[in-house]
Amino acid sequence: MQVSNEAVAPRRDPGASVPAVSMRALSLSFGALPPARRTILDSITLDVREGEFLCIVGPSGSGKTTLLRLLAGLVQASAGEIRFRGQPISGPSRERAIVFQDYSKALLPWRTVRANVALSLEARKVPASEQGPVIDALLAKMGLANAAHQFPGQLSGGMQQRVQIARCLAQHPNILLMDEPFGALDAMTRQGLQDEILLLAGEQAMTVVFITHDLEEAIYLGDRVVVLGGVPAQIVKTVDIDLPRPRDQLTTREDPRFLAHRHRLFGLLRGH
Repeated sequence: MQVSNEAVAPRRDPGASVPAVSMRALSLSFGALPPARRTILDSITLDVREGEFLCIVGPSGSGKTTLLRLLAGLVQASAGEIRFRGQPISGPSRERAIVFQDYSKALLPWRTVRANVALSLEARKVPASEQGPVIDALLAKMGLANAAHQFPGQLSGGMQQRVQIARCLAQHPNILLMDEPFGALDAMTRQGLQDEILLLAGEQAMTVVFITHDLEEAIYLGDRVVVLGGVPAQIVKTVDIDLPRPRDQLTTREDPRFLAHRHRLFGLLRGH
């Protein structure tokens, strides 16, 4: 995918009265009784706005991935409620696509790039005769046109992650849930994919919830950054990122406000 080093801003609907996601006093525990019972998340109350790029940071083991799985409907809360566009989340839905950190295990190794993307269309029961143009467009958008007939094992990590993202986009989701998707990639590939996902989110007015342990990545991508901390994990702070868009990998990161956000978030994490 050819993009500039500037990343466009996601579009929002300022008149939207119902948030994309609403969490109220959300808690999750494992184990039936003490002392075996362990609470991972405690009393999480948060709204994710339509068209927002929301980043979530926190120490390892703070429940970031668990929270994302709750949003995806892969795990059920022990208490509280979670709603997507006003409706309770009771299980997985094609409206909520999740991009996993381990792209090597997310793809089917016996299927080509093209066939992996086709999985989402098959799940949507799109007729085979109509799948070709949709797949071609997605592969071109993600810079995968020349890799269409290759298998995942023949691709670099960055290319494999592009395939996973293309497959998620084939679902036509309303919200993209991303679990440290670029954590295992080299710096240059990582930055390129950061700009690509910002561009895609902006073009499609898509809501994104993005988990990361990298504070600079969270600041660069996010409209807001949520800090999780404590045992069990709670929301320590929600920080608005007042950096102009489009963002640039050089000038944005050199902005004094970027550095101020980094210092603030580092202090919040260090305190928990």
